[in-house]
Amino acid sequence: MQKLEQVYEGKAKKVFRTDDPELFIVDYKDDATAFNGLKKGTIAGKGVINNQMTNRLMVKMEKAGIPTHFVKELSERETLVKRVSIVPLEVIIRNLSAGSFAKRYGVEEGIVFDAPTIEFSYKNDDLGDPLLNRYHALALKLATSEEIEAIEKYAFAVNDVLKAFWAECDVTLVDFKLEFGKLPDGTIVLADEISPDTCRLWDSKTHEKLDKDRFRRDMGGVEDAYTEIMKRLLAHDAD
Repeated sequence: MQKLEQVYEGKAKKVFRTDDPELFIVDYKDDATAFNGLKKGTIAGKGVINNQMTNRLMVKMEKAGIPTHFVKELSERETLVKRVSIVPLEVIIRNLSAGSFAKRYGVEEGIVFDAPTIEFSYKNDDLGDPLLNRYHALALKLATSEEIEAIEKYAFAVNDVLKAFWAECDVTLVDFKLEFGKLPDGTIVLADEISPDTCRLWDSKTHEKLDKDRFRRDMGGVEDAYTEIMKRLLAHDAD
């Protein structure tokens, strides 16, 4: 597989063409951003952890019947993925109150919901990724009704898999963000990443934050938190 020119660089990843037009290489960076890029920094080793964690969790999704863009891991920072067109919706599943949810609705963090919630935001940095509902998504032609139904179904299924796995690692899955893409034939698949950048992960007993909130909130110990969550994943990843 030959790596060709770079076609995209985002906050956390670079994407390269290959000699197969249907396959791309994703290269994970150590760059860290928060608050729509207003805060910038570096988390040493983050790219390696996020790449390898994402790939292991994507394999779990495939085994659970959730289609993904994952093909194979090429190196500690690089992964081969299927070409998809990203649906411009960020999908947030919440099991507990935290972050913007707690702030928006004036509630404390850590309230356990009776059932998980789902939110959509418009994937648009210039607009600050505003929240929207499915009617807005349809009006803006961001996705069809059938695509939104598939995305919701898969997102809740991802939550079931992740919650059960992280519980084995003595970690509470508080909330997380997903992105989905469309294959050339229109099939919806899980894309992007599943990592401490995109998930809130708390130690089940101490509620210590083991995710990007340590960077967002200047809590310190960011690298140690990423290393710890990866260590727990590897210790419990029997697949």
